Amino acid sequence: MITAKNLVHHEFIGLKVKVTSLTDKSLNLNGIVIDETKNTIKIEVNKGNGIYVEKLIPKRNSMFQFEIPSGEIVEINGNILSIRPEDRIKKRFKKI
Repeated sequence: MITAKNLVHHEFIGLKVKVTSLTDKSLNLNGIVIDETKNTIKIEVNKGNGIYVEKLIPKRNSMFQFEIPSGEIVEINGNILSIRPEDRIKKRFKKI
């Protein structure tokens, strides 16, 4: 079960996410995670009228607010996520 404490040890694909940038304040996207690599997260954004576009967001210098299945919002700094997803799932993190 995904909780706020163990979110970084789970798969992000399929979760709702809100992305903001630490350096570019104009970046403000909402969507669903559809893919993840070491340095990027790809999200599907609804532009309205049934039009969906894919956006590739760098993890570095971005803030991610994930909505977990319980409805809780968890904010994570993308700088700590910049490792391969399969390695992130196994990695131990210091308390932040």
